[in-house]
Amino acid sequence: MAATIRELSCADDYDPNSMPVDKARAFISKFLAPITVTERLHIRAALGRVVAKDIISPIDVPGHDNSAMDGWAYRHADILSASADMASVRGEPVEPQHTIMKRVGTSYAGKPYLGPVGKGECVRIFTGAVMPADCDTVAMQERVTVDDAGVHLPNDLKAGQNRRFRGEDLKTGAIALPKGTLIGPAAVGLLASLGVAEVDVYRRLRVAFFSTGDELKTIGTPLGPGEIYDSNRYTIYGLLERAGCQPIDLGNFIDDPEAIRSAFAAASTQADVIITSGGVSVGEADFIKQMLNEMGEVLFWKIAMKPGRPMAVGKVGDAYFFGLPGNPVAVTVTFYQFVRAAIATLQGRTDYALPPTAKATLTNKVKKLPGRTEFQRGVLTMGSSGYEVRTTGDQGSGILSSMVQANCFVVLSTETGNVEPGSMVDVQMFEGVM
Repeated sequence: MAATIRELSCADDYDPNSMPVDKARAFISKFLAPITVTERLHIRAALGRVVAKDIISPIDVPGHDNSAMDGWAYRHADILSASADMASVRGEPVEPQHTIMKRVGTSYAGKPYLGPVGKGECVRIFTGAVMPADCDTVAMQERVTVDDAGVHLPNDLKAGQNRRFRGEDLKTGAIALPKGTLIGPAAVGLLASLGVAEVDVYRRLRVAFFSTGDELKTIGTPLGPGEIYDSNRYTIYGLLERAGCQPIDLGNFIDDPEAIRSAFAAASTQADVIITSGGVSVGEADFIKQMLNEMGEVLFWKIAMKPGRPMAVGKVGDAYFFGLPGNPVAVTVTFYQFVRAAIATLQGRTDYALPPTAKATLTNKVKKLPGRTEFQRGVLTMGSSGYEVRTTGDQGSGILSSMVQANCFVVLSTETGNVEPGSMVDVQMFEGVM
């Protein structure tokens, strides 16, 4: 059961004005309650959705012992028996390298050989074909020769080699996909292999979002002095689409309390989650905090990180709220580090985790002041002695091109200061939402 904001605020390490990154993630996780409404979909339509109840395999997969490759099926004991009859060279016993057997049939995928296989006999077999009765091993065709004397099979194969067993992948009654699993392309194929046509999944998470700021203009309109195009809504839309949500774009609103109040009221009645960009810092025209205090609850306001310090988390009615900063890079970083995982939890996923960090050698100097976690944009490559990473240049929060060029974050801990070239640093690769 999700904890309430009041319960979380009683924690000893609760500080709404300066939340460390790890603690912020933990508080958000405890705060969330996944959706429960489900729907039944054809497996093609279920791609990108979350399994709502365990999917049980109705059959064994594969449904029969079969060959893992094109070759020759035979009884391994016949090889051992034949090898016992040694040849001799200059009076010395020599174990032969091959055993000659007689071909008695062919087993195709979908058209098995159903006849008997006697001692010293073998069957031509193709990948996926049913193993003939009494055969337990397959020799790959590249290691077999056929001539007038018969089929020459190598003696060095182990019993059972190149044979797939019935139920080796899944047995009847086993859990094929557990509840909370994201259905990807491989999972769709797995369901089809079981003969499953429809599955129960959670409905899409509805996420309403809007931007605030007098300076924002919609693309396609001319810019006046001091005005900029509203890029954040398009970034957020793309992130939500990649995350499998149902985006609800409410547009952009001027810095006016009544306008923002109406936006919150509209969003809270039609969405599970509300995301805003801008209006969460301490400026005189930043009204998001004021409206959230008036209409909802606040979990915390600031995170000890760069970029993205002014980030708000709370609730408006029954909708969860994430107030992202106004700077374009900070929007992307905070979504990636906090909102993406929260969305996965609300979607009912139990298999989601942030990509782990790895070590890489820094190739350029990085400037940083201790005191907060930094997520600098980087380009990770493979060097002659392992992974190397360089930052994308200017790390300003408004330089969106730094996100486009990057394929990872260089994660610099709170206590870290300036970092010299050649130092080992943590890198976090981007995942599919990016």
